[in-house]
Amino acid sequence: MARSRTVVLALTGIVLALLAVALLAGSVSVTVTDVWLAFLGRGAPSVEYIVREVREPRALTGVLAGAAFGLSGGIFQSLIRNPLASPDILGITMGASVAAVMCLLVVGGSGVAVTVSALCGAFGTAFLIYLLAWRRGVSGHRLVIVGIGVSAVLSSVVSYVMTRSQVRDAQQALVWLTGSLAARTWTDVRPLVLALVVLVPAALVLAAALRPLQFGDETARGLGVGVERSRLGLVLVAVALAAFATAAAGPVAFVAFMSAPVARRLVGRGGPALVPAALVGAVVLLGSDLVAQRVLGAVTLPVGVVTGVLGAPYLLWLVATTHRIGSTG
Repeated sequence: MARSRTVVLALTGIVLALLAVALLAGSVSVTVTDVWLAFLGRGAPSVEYIVREVREPRALTGVLAGAAFGLSGGIFQSLIRNPLASPDILGITMGASVAAVMCLLVVGGSGVAVTVSALCGAFGTAFLIYLLAWRRGVSGHRLVIVGIGVSAVLSSVVSYVMTRSQVRDAQQALVWLTGSLAARTWTDVRPLVLALVVLVPAALVLAAALRPLQFGDETARGLGVGVERSRLGLVLVAVALAAFATAAAGPVAFVAFMSAPVARRLVGRGGPALVPAALVGAVVLLGSDLVAQRVLGAVTLPVGVVTGVLGAPYLLWLVATTHRIGSTG
């Protein structure tokens, strides 16, 4: 328990340090005093605009979306008992992306309309995957395989919609699909804040059932856990977290996939480790965005490129090791 608290405090410190770097560093240099005066509303107008309207929404979107991805991945992986069962691998974020892209390119929607579309797409995809994977119950292995298949089909739908769009609109949608925090505003931050205010406490309350569920349904029932009710609540919360994060930052690859395993290794014990997973997600997404803004000098990469470079080797390592020890199911 002491190690867990130390890890949480250390990760919180890293998140705050990355936030400070995100506010201070950039093409226009500002000092700590400039930032402080901007928060008080007493700074130069140009500096206030850069700090409050450009850098702060981008950094907060990175922290909040990263935490939502990390928490969602931690819930899915613990509930299904499979390290591959994160929302980006299962196709949940792709479902949210299809609905959001259609809202952007077909309907011409933005803001709240995109968020609502992403929510509908994520829940619809989750229901479809669960329905297709059901065979007198749902095994983690079958759920992952069905999710990968559904994700491939949805990816082809996105490609088709983009081929029917104007080139400029398709380019913007492609950047969004890669996962990007560029040009994020308070319109992106506010729905995410409201969602996390509701969903994070709900996840932490429902998480009490995760550890008994990891020992199997019969054991969980014997310990007094309402298995179906707890599982449904956890899935709804995890899907909603992934949907809101996707609507705000795009389907950023591998953040949900990597966060919980890294958090569990840091904490050094079994169990969901949901709070450390959320903090690791925030560190990965915001840290990757800072790298994406600076690694090629004047050219800013979408943050999804950096998380892809980080996550792809981990996925290959995980597939190789789980295949070797025969523990994927």
